[in-house]
Amino acid sequence: SSSVMNISEHLSCPLGFGHYNAVDVCILETVVIVLLTFLIIAGNLTVIFVFHCAPLLHHYTTSYFIQTMAYADLFVGVSCLVPTLSLLHYPTGVHESLTCQVFGYIISVLKSVSMACLACISVDRYLAITKPLSYNQLVTPCRLRICISLIWIYSCLIFLPSFFGWGKPGYHGDIFEWCATSWLTNAYFTGFIVCLLYAPAAFVICFTYFHIFKICRQHTKEINDRRARFPSHEVDAAGDAGHGPDRRYAMVLFRITSVFYVLWLPYIIYFLLESSRVLDNPALSFLTTWLAISNSFCNCVIYSLSNSVFRLGLRRLSETICSSC
Repeated sequence: SSSVMNISEHLSCPLGFGHYNAVDVCILETVVIVLLTFLIIAGNLTVIFVFHCAPLLHHYTTSYFIQTMAYADLFVGVSCLVPTLSLLHYPTGVHESLTCQVFGYIISVLKSVSMACLACISVDRYLAITKPLSYNQLVTPCRLRICISLIWIYSCLIFLPSFFGWGKPGYHGDIFEWCATSWLTNAYFTGFIVCLLYAPAAFVICFTYFHIFKICRQHTKEINDRRARFPSHEVDAAGDAGHGPDRRYAMVLFRITSVFYVLWLPYIIYFLLESSRVLDNPALSFLTTWLAISNSFCNCVIYSLSNSVFRLGLRRLSETICSSC
């Protein structure tokens, strides 16, 4: 109990509503952060191992981006060990400001990589459906590697001004007291991030998926018309060999993208409101931040439930582990 009291005295407890329940709230925060850290690390390690054990997953070029997202989400989980260890041990307060800045910067960069990868995935699926004949010439492994490298470089550069005193990079739900009281958001820096990252990524995703599903709907209508005019197995085979696999795979990726923005939208809204000094609520700050970070685990669940090839690879990986044990 004394160690818990030490935690509550030295750490910022965003959900605290008074001194009476501060200890209980810190315990709740600790449980949430520790659980999310474990789930994120375990889930993304599983995804990475399955991709290495299931060669069929490399059939799609989007596997490059999926694996990049898995590594970024894994690093998010590893980065979350910083607040986890700070909550589980007595904090010394040494270099607290630097720890806050580095942790916030790393988390923001990693989530920027995920967001940019989702936008690139939508563009990749758009090209696969709109330009099927020239797709292999347009999207090559070399260009994909260059694109992924540019994503990491861009994500690292866009948040660098936060180290020079131009606002927070976007991390809220502060665990350390210095982060909550001394490191304030800046409306101009927030607008800078929104204009160069959030808004372009959202626009690209909305544009590409709108046209993808529009084309798929037209294709389905044409197949149905052909079946009505020429009821034969050849038409069915031609329809199945068309956009069927691409459409199903696009649906899987659309689910991942939708869940990403559903979990991140409250965080982005709060980020904008806090930067504009319209709202300052520690409880909302904590909840929206860790709800957004939980997306790093949700990607694993959605992909494992939606993709049959991934499930097959997961089953083979499980059988291999069980047989070795």
